[in-house]
Amino acid sequence: MKDSSPGPSPSPGRFSPVLARTQTAVTAIAPIAFDCVKFIIIRGGSARLFSELGSQHVNVGDVVVLAANTLCGAEPEGWVTTTTLYLDRDYVIDQVFWQYAARFKDRLDASTFLDTNYAEPAQVVRIGDDRAGLLMPWLDELTALSVEGLPAVRFYRAQALVSAVLDVIVPHLAVTDERISSTQRSTVVPSAPRHRAFRPLRDEARHVAELLSGELDRRWSVPELAGAVHLSPSQLRRVFTASFGKSPIAYLTMLRAERMAHLLKVTDSPISVIAVSVGWGDPDFAAQQFRRSIGVAPSEYRRISRKNPLPSHPE
Repeated sequence: MKDSSPGPSPSPGRFSPVLARTQTAVTAIAPIAFDCVKFIIIRGGSARLFSELGSQHVNVGDVVVLAANTLCGAEPEGWVTTTTLYLDRDYVIDQVFWQYAARFKDRLDASTFLDTNYAEPAQVVRIGDDRAGLLMPWLDELTALSVEGLPAVRFYRAQALVSAVLDVIVPHLAVTDERISSTQRSTVVPSAPRHRAFRPLRDEARHVAELLSGELDRRWSVPELAGAVHLSPSQLRRVFTASFGKSPIAYLTMLRAERMAHLLKVTDSPISVIAVSVGWGDPDFAAQQFRRSIGVAPSEYRRISRKNPLPSHPE
């Protein structure tokens, strides 16, 4: 869920690991994925959420928690007011590392712990009205601090506010000692946000992402992509996942679902034709992948988007 600002990064060339935005939406919000962890706190009204967790209703007292590169959209039920916290994944890993410093040797241990214990890419945490009320003044101050980009001199105040918010929310997150769900990710590692002003550390990963986004309809294979950047398939998987938090093919699936949602909104083309245009020749497979990424079937998503015209998301 977004506001009218240009994505989580408030100005070109400027990056902050902590940002907060408050908005009121009255029309449907198109699915989009950010390469950062998002905490979406419902402050007023209600909405129907669609994402990898399926279709769920959220109200005041609910918090939507999204891992990096997780598509999510919503249909307000009249209206909904939210505050969204955008937290860089590396920043989150640092917090986990120091939280459990006695048991970790390095940040890799913290990353592994985070991926295992909080493996669900999307979940709704129901903290209740009373706890949500505690968060409101902290969220308002965070939003005010980061409206023009978080000043360095106020970083520690912002960090204190984030810690207070997470102290309320995190104890209610679903955790597991092992991955038991098909939706849980097997490989999610620190990633450079897609909306940051700088690029992933490895040029090979950046180039592969450009290849995938430039030709969504092509039948890409990992060996083919690896050959294009002169890496072995195993090296490419490691390098790409380290930069984007997903394997190349999982990243391609996300891009295709995002593009398919856009075409369902703005065209009258048959779903089967749209599926082919984004690279899925089998309509049934396309519907399966779309539902897995967005949470609703393509036909249902088209109905939602036509009922309430979807605003464009910032790039």
